Amino acid sequence: MNREFMQKLLDSGEGYTIEYKKNEQKLSSDVFETVGSFSNRYGGHILLGVIEVERDGRKVGQVTGVEKDSIYDMKRDFINILNNPTKFSPTLYLELEEFDYDGKTVLWTYVPPMSQLCYCNKKVFDRADDADQDVTNKNDRLAEIINRKSAEYRERQILPYANESHLKMELMNQVRKMVKGRDKNHPWKNMDDMEIMRSAGLYVDNMVTGEKGFNLAAILLFGKPEAIKSVVPGYMTDAIYRVENLDRYDDRDMVDVNLIEAYDRLMAFCLKHMDNRFVLDGDISVDARSLIVREVISNILIHRDYSNAFPAKLIIEKDVLRTENWSKSRFNGELDLNSFSPYPKNPLIASFFVNIGLADKLGSGMRNIYKYTRLYSHADPVLSEGDIFEIRIPLNSADVEIVKSDIEGEKSDIAIINSDIENTKSDIEARNSDIASTKSDIEVEKSDIAGMNSDSFEKKLPLNILLDKCKERSYKSVVVANIKEIYEKVGVNQVFGESDIETILGCVRSTASAIMKRLREMDVVVSVKGQGKGKYRFKNESEI
Repeated sequence: MNREFMQKLLDSGEGYTIEYKKNEQKLSSDVFETVGSFSNRYGGHILLGVIEVERDGRKVGQVTGVEKDSIYDMKRDFINILNNPTKFSPTLYLELEEFDYDGKTVLWTYVPPMSQLCYCNKKVFDRADDADQDVTNKNDRLAEIINRKSAEYRERQILPYANESHLKMELMNQVRKMVKGRDKNHPWKNMDDMEIMRSAGLYVDNMVTGEKGFNLAAILLFGKPEAIKSVVPGYMTDAIYRVENLDRYDDRDMVDVNLIEAYDRLMAFCLKHMDNRFVLDGDISVDARSLIVREVISNILIHRDYSNAFPAKLIIEKDVLRTENWSKSRFNGELDLNSFSPYPKNPLIASFFVNIGLADKLGSGMRNIYKYTRLYSHADPVLSEGDIFEIRIPLNSADVEIVKSDIEGEKSDIAIINSDIENTKSDIEARNSDIASTKSDIEVEKSDIAGMNSDSFEKKLPLNILLDKCKERSYKSVVVANIKEIYEKVGVNQVFGESDIETILGCVRSTASAIMKRLREMDVVVSVKGQGKGKYRFKNESEI
């Protein structure tokens, strides 16, 4: 949550997906009725410490604030009631977040839409504009909600012939340990196996149709491989490590076990094949590798469209970790961290993962992927929505690749160079090359001049300007040295791309891409059209 988004919620007024509650000292019972109605409709945002007022002819939210001494109890009560199956079913693991608005505290949460009917105190609530309506005894409204959810979410499909013999119920002891590790007061730790199943919405009594039994979400989470295959024939996650053998693979794990066990298998595969780097989050050392992998694997397991036979893929290559899974998309294109709206593909599975601590609440995963990828590889991940949802996690930025290569001694020509130190290897080689090839340089220069138009006798931008721009951005000396070498090797108006940088520096493509990105950011190159994709030249002195 940021100030801009909070202001947007306040300016929008109450409606289908926004609800204000004054609740200054304690939670009112209608807060949970709103949670139920949002769960049964489109989802929505609840803001505590806010009232609706009329301003300039329209209704908006006005912050009154929650009393600071009451915040702890309100947050605790919110979690406890939503996880009490006698109060709320299926149970939800949601949290109230604190937000400071001009010195006043607002408690905020986002309620995702669920794939099955949600009951609050054994009543069903539906959202109608800005009101929560009790529709428990209105069969037409109940049927409408169920039909809408049936069309949207396959995970809630009841499998009438499924029974406990199709499930690995021995995993329940592990589940109790996991929920206790997340919350020592979690109600599941004292429930029996079937009470947990009912609380999580995995065993359902449909009051409208009379159906009862385990649903698809239960089979996916706890099922034995043969049971999963019988209801989701295409289920599998193909984990591939491909670095040396580019035609096939170096290592592979075709994961077809239930989601709880699949999480452990995929985590082990990624940790086996990814570097564990020393990473600081502020002053605290963090295991960024594990935190990135946790979010990526949770995403590929939770948000997959299991009605499609497209096999999910997790592929680790030299410079990237990438995933692919089929998705019911509501948007096509690259996701923007600052504007995306989270939407659950499988709310029951997502809620279960949150309860056992394998995922955080909806929307936080993308923020964590961005945060820890930037710490791990000094680059941004790419998340793309479409029929196939894709994640690309860069594993090496230019700095990381250069330092790694220097430490391992793989490339002698990437040694750290200080531009202020005289007589370095590159300076000596450059002078020797200048002396040895003077005649060749003259001929090249003549050729360059001959190829120029009469009005284009330009000088390349001065080197000192380039170095000043590097200094402004605090680039490391090795990066500055590489940029300087490219500048010296590329002539006036000479067109070059990433492949040319690879040749000049003898580096890998990811390093060349990162350096080209820096040149664009410093605004010292100009895009050249008609020469192929990604071609540039250095700016001339007159263009600075």
